[in-house]
Amino acid sequence: MDTPWDCIVIGGGAAGLSAALVLGRARRRTLLLDVGGQSNLAADHIGGLLGYDQRPAPELYGRGREELAAYSSVEVRDLAAVAVRALGGDGGFEVDLAEVGGPGAPSQVADGDAVGVGGGGGGDGVTTEVATRLVLAMGADYQPPAVPGLAERFGASVFHCPFCHGWEHRGEALGVLDPGPVGADRALMLTAWSDDVTLFTGGGIGEPAARGLSTEDRARLAEAGVAIEDRPVVAAEGEGRSLARLRFEDGDARACTGLLVPVTFAQRGTIADDLGVERQATGQWAGQALAVSPMGATNVPGVSAAGDCATANPSVVNAIASGALAAAGVVHALAIPPRAATAIR
Repeated sequence: MDTPWDCIVIGGGAAGLSAALVLGRARRRTLLLDVGGQSNLAADHIGGLLGYDQRPAPELYGRGREELAAYSSVEVRDLAAVAVRALGGDGGFEVDLAEVGGPGAPSQVADGDAVGVGGGGGGDGVTTEVATRLVLAMGADYQPPAVPGLAERFGASVFHCPFCHGWEHRGEALGVLDPGPVGADRALMLTAWSDDVTLFTGGGIGEPAARGLSTEDRARLAEAGVAIEDRPVVAAEGEGRSLARLRFEDGDARACTGLLVPVTFAQRGTIADDLGVERQATGQWAGQALAVSPMGATNVPGVSAAGDCATANPSVVNAIASGALAAAGVVHALAIPPRAATAIR
């Protein structure tokens, strides 16, 4: 197009929608790219979000799009960003767009969120847009431990955030599957939702038999009434998305209807790397999550990031807040000359 966008937001999840809303309300010409696949679509509901507690995620995203339609400066396209190039100086960025499955685009965006594989550019079926600023809000991919029966229940009776799912399993037989050094703390925290909590230290992840579980940890757990099960877990069983029990290597089983698990974190696509965005140096996802300032600025001038791709504490609440802050930073930077704009990052 002849006139560059003020900002292109890559990703239409909670962070991207929030950023686009703030930009639209500031009359900034904004293009939002979204091909779906938000990570919390696997969840039965969103828990703990004021005004949307215990309501389905698709409803939130649909409502967000409806609200954006009220702002003429915002356009939403169901396209993937397949490549991004910095134009140098203050020239902004070129973003190549394509339909998922179309020429130049990935055949699918597996759990993706408006981001393709990066690299490339041009070609049949690919269009190019130019923007002064970018907000990366691609989300992230999360995987539970590789124990049979966990993946299909992830987001329901198997979860990685007790604040999102603990209430729905209050008073039940709850478990924590975590052989790592933080497993004890997670089990103790879970006692806020139930008096029947078991820490499963073996199976599917890391080393079995209580890696990192000290004598002191065992004493703390015993004092809190938390059971400890060291036998390797080989399967999670139940009906549909409901968990009923964990099966051990020796064939025995223990009742468990809600299970807190650690997850692995992965960025979606290579666009952030192609732009040279640095990763966080510390935290639970050091080397993976994008490093940002309090206002969402990255180390690359003109590029901000928000949501799960740039946090060590993923949640819908944090994604919405970080999207709004990143957008406010963009509005500030567009309105104020660079020399003065250094005060807000």
